[in-house]
Amino acid sequence: MKLGILRERKSPPDNRVPLTPEQCIEVQQKFSGVHVVVESSPVRCFTDDEYAKKGVPVQDDLSDCDVLLGVKEVPVEELLPEKIYFFFSHTIKEQEYNRGLLQSILQKRIQLVDYEVLTDKLGFRIIGFGRFAGLVGAYNGIRAYGLRSRIFELKPAFRCLGLEDMLQQLSRIDLPPVKIAFTGDGRVARGVAELLEHVKVKYLSPDQFLKVPHPKDPVFTQLTPEHYARRKDSTAFELSHFFKHPEMYENAFLPYARATDLLIAAAYWDPGAPVLFTTENMKEADFRIRVISDITCDINGSVPSTKRASTIADPFYDYDPETGELKPPFSSEKNITVQAVDNLPNELPKDASADFGRNLIKKVFPGLISRDDEGIIKRATVTRNGKLTSQFSYLNNFVGGQ
Repeated sequence: MKLGILRERKSPPDNRVPLTPEQCIEVQQKFSGVHVVVESSPVRCFTDDEYAKKGVPVQDDLSDCDVLLGVKEVPVEELLPEKIYFFFSHTIKEQEYNRGLLQSILQKRIQLVDYEVLTDKLGFRIIGFGRFAGLVGAYNGIRAYGLRSRIFELKPAFRCLGLEDMLQQLSRIDLPPVKIAFTGDGRVARGVAELLEHVKVKYLSPDQFLKVPHPKDPVFTQLTPEHYARRKDSTAFELSHFFKHPEMYENAFLPYARATDLLIAAAYWDPGAPVLFTTENMKEADFRIRVISDITCDINGSVPSTKRASTIADPFYDYDPETGELKPPFSSEKNITVQAVDNLPNELPKDASADFGRNLIKKVFPGLISRDDEGIIKRATVTRNGKLTSQFSYLNNFVGGQ
């Protein structure tokens, strides 16, 4: 089997890689008969020379590869027919902007394995950049709060030398008694919690968080679905039922919106589930949130002020709750400042890539290269032989233009 590491072509450029130079060599040593080559790239965080010096061939043509590994979506015109592709396709939620990509993948009889749905037998994700999305998303939220309040300034994460340098920046500031709430309990949320604990922000339970309107020190709480959603029929909340029938639930987040200064949205959102709050809620006088770090970056999703994605170079914008318009960041006290970078791990690309590649080698490659006894590759295969697989057949109408 020949594995090819793709050059990232999406704009703005993504610097991450599925495998570091050292990991390419490790794969070849660990899995007999596997060869790794790298497509030449001027943008990735590890240079062509760094791969070549480790003995990994660098070439412009990957047509002789069996499996092609990328990070972001591959442009339609670059797709090679009848190959196995691994990347984040951003199609499984029926993302309109990638309908053409999924159609082309089917036409070219490509086997698409989407990183987002690589799971274990219990349905838990086994790979992703979530931890680093959480770390950087929390950092950016604190940075935005400091800039907005004019209390402190932090160096942008992408200008840090790496994770350790970014964490070191936080040790140089003193947080005021800000109240921080974040949603979720997956990899992204764990990254958020890791950063807040590093800064020594005190944890409060959700109930305590609501009962302490003005703490003496900075505090945070973690909100999971039972805190921000409730059943419409008033019966008891059940997590598995919420995941299966999100349409049967309504918003219960507003008490926290009235008690939070900085919101970090880190929970997966199903379009059938209720939003955290509405644009009308944001107009209310007791809506306290002034900064939102939306790591999910679902446009017009669970956080209605996320009207567009921002960029690493220009990460913040303001939302005017009265008009619904987007304004320059920190332009008015009445506005709400939003961070909505959609590729946060790319701010720390080397650290994030090494972490991602480690999980790829340990948890995914055994099923790809030898036997997929646990069904890991099968469950994450969206298309094969020109058709959607059974678990993704719900995309048929989407592919057909409906």
